[in-house]
Amino acid sequence: MEATRITRSPRPGAKAPGDQRTVVVRAPVKPPPGHPKRPPGSEPVRTPPPVSLPLERIALVALVFGRERAAVLLEGLTEPEASRAKVYLAGFAALSSARRQARVAVEFGVRPDAAARLRALMEEAPEVLRREIFRRLPPYHRSLFPEREVEPPGAAATPAVCALAERLIREATR
Repeated sequence: MEATRITRSPRPGAKAPGDQRTVVVRAPVKPPPGHPKRPPGSEPVRTPPPVSLPLERIALVALVFGRERAAVLLEGLTEPEASRAKVYLAGFAALSSARRQARVAVEFGVRPDAAARLRALMEEAPEVLRREIFRRLPPYHRSLFPEREVEPPGAAATPAVCALAERLIREATR
């Protein structure tokens, strides 16, 4: 416990009687005997330690949002966690862009506007591509298009059309 005392005294070499200086003095004060150290009810609140995300996810977020600063961002973690997170970061940085985007989608899910993007994609795509896109959609996205049915792949579904359909689905949902 500390006590604060403010005193006013004439300044050294003061010429006017009102020319004073203010001095703040803080000194420790002993509480009287039998006095509790803290007032009742002011006990410190103990909070549980914060729940942390897995280090893999932290490293992935740092890479996605921080790019060049990702390693610096991870230095804010405690030392053992920071070094482990940097190992994950190096692994993610070594992935190709497509694999890194796929990992982000797996970890954090699809876009919230994926349904609207898929609808727009189906409106703009030619019929051959629409059929292939619909055929490759997961069942929960197929429900967006109740008027369509899954058709067997036709002769027009070349490997290039199939690859394009898969790529467009990934881009619309991630």
